[in-house]
Amino acid sequence: MTSSRVRLRPEIETLVPYRQGEPAATDAFKLSSNENPFDPLPSVLDEVNLDGINRYPDASAAVLRGILARRHDVTPEQVQVGAGSVSVLAQLISAAAGAGDEVLYSWRSFEAYPGLVTTAGATSIQISNTADHRHDLPAMLDAITDRTRLVIVCSPNNPTSTVVTGIEFAAFMAAVPPTVLVVLDEAYAEFVADPTAVRGQPLLAEFPNLVLLRTFSKAYGLAGLRIGYAIGADYVMDAARAVAIPLSVTGIAQQAAIVSLEHEDELLERVARLNDVRTRIHDGLVRQGWEIPQPHGNFVWLPTGENTVAAAEIFVRHSIVARAFPEGVRVSVGEPEAVDKLLSASAEVVHLQQRPLPAAAVD
Repeated sequence: MTSSRVRLRPEIETLVPYRQGEPAATDAFKLSSNENPFDPLPSVLDEVNLDGINRYPDASAAVLRGILARRHDVTPEQVQVGAGSVSVLAQLISAAAGAGDEVLYSWRSFEAYPGLVTTAGATSIQISNTADHRHDLPAMLDAITDRTRLVIVCSPNNPTSTVVTGIEFAAFMAAVPPTVLVVLDEAYAEFVADPTAVRGQPLLAEFPNLVLLRTFSKAYGLAGLRIGYAIGADYVMDAARAVAIPLSVTGIAQQAAIVSLEHEDELLERVARLNDVRTRIHDGLVRQGWEIPQPHGNFVWLPTGENTVAAAEIFVRHSIVARAFPEGVRVSVGEPEAVDKLLSASAEVVHLQQRPLPAAAVD
């Protein structure tokens, strides 16, 4: 009997699945997934309960949407809640782009972007980051065509931790055709201390084609519950709701998000402490001779290039599990106790970067 395979979309068969950050041994620090190292707030643990898990949650997340709407000075209809911000982004891409359409974004950026675009049947247009690891907004603007349906701007950019300035972004939005949807991915916005960095919320009224993407996974420490949201024009949010997987946001996640917002001051105090650790890491790296971008997320970027595999192995030997990409290594800001180990590893890695290339390579 001959073996047969079911017929799948060829572009999906060749698509590389999203790869989660590597787990860490019990004696190592997991700095590969940009997670918040703090345990959930005691208030979250106290107030979130399992009562009613035999029932479906509120599919519209009405209470949470109402709270978010008041905070961002929009209507509840302008808020869409999903199972993580990446889930809402998938909805937006599916709603805006299909076969023959293009989705434009900087690269390297969040590694889920290509898969989401391919899954929607659209085509990715990737614009290289600048030499200083930032978005090249003029080049992105030049790449917009009649086929462009959606543009993603990630600030702070994952994995390079760089930001787009408010002036840059406002000029960019003013030049983007109003029929093109622009998604500003602000997953790490709470960690940004630079006053010149873009803040999307004040721009919503001026640019109706703008959508903001936020998450409770990072600063709020709810990564395991999977909840995030988008803010934009009500008809765009309706389109996202139309393609969403029904009932994908659990009631527990909604409860935890609401309680977290009620105790936001306490959470942001934790963010400030993480930013202090970030400063220690960045200053230590600079003293070692690293030429790296100023970090604005809860992670730093080491552009190790051809030495990336060796660099990742060195970090592991120092009990640090980092995230390796073809162009470099991303290291999350984690426990203060991890800093010495991280800097010990990076001091060894920087020597790889400073070695001259073999003569054959130079030729």
